[in-house]
Amino acid sequence: MVTLSTPLSHNSLSSPQLSTKRHGCPLHQPHADMFSSMEAASKRVPKFEESSSPFKELRTVACGLLAVCTVATASPVIAANQRLPPLSTEPNRCERAFVGNTIGQANGVYDKPLDLRFCDYTNEKSNLKGKSLAAALMSDAKFDGADMSEAVMSKAYAVGASFKGTDFSNAVLDRVNFGKANLQGAIFKNTVLSGSTFDNAQLQDAVFEDTIIGYIDLQKLCTNTSISAEGRVELGCR
Repeated sequence: MVTLSTPLSHNSLSSPQLSTKRHGCPLHQPHADMFSSMEAASKRVPKFEESSSPFKELRTVACGLLAVCTVATASPVIAANQRLPPLSTEPNRCERAFVGNTIGQANGVYDKPLDLRFCDYTNEKSNLKGKSLAAALMSDAKFDGADMSEAVMSKAYAVGASFKGTDFSNAVLDRVNFGKANLQGAIFKNTVLSGSTFDNAQLQDAVFEDTIIGYIDLQKLCTNTSISAEGRVELGCR
């Protein structure tokens, strides 16, 4: 298994991804217990068998199966031409943002989809701060003037959403799809943006002070002509 690292811009820092490693097979935490049982069983095998070819092959197959299982349980990233699920009929679905995705975190895994599409959080100053909205569906929602500082929006789908003047200071917005979103005057101060896309997004007067972003992602972001001259300087666009 090959691990690739993305070089960051000169004013950027990388965000580590946590994983559990056993015998050279990287696992996510939900499968650590499964592998622990297998490991315990392997300790009862004589040491000379561990170096044998069948044992090595068995361990390789086990690692492969667990890797597939990990991918299968992670929430999918919505592709550009992939159909979204039907709009949730849950009566209080918009209020769920105030609780957040309690198990989502950086991998965007959830027990129930966080559907915030068409919800209006205009000038919401307290209930969204620091919340985990990983893998949330935010299409056409309004967050204008909201305080979303320290929020986690990993793998969120925010195409066409409005974030005019939204405060994203110290937030984690990695791998978010901001396509066609209105981000005029949004504040990305010390914000993680690595892996996020901004195709046809409106970024006039957006603040990018100390933004954390990968070099390749930065190059793509700098092609957005709506970014002001000051914003381009903050980002280090050439």
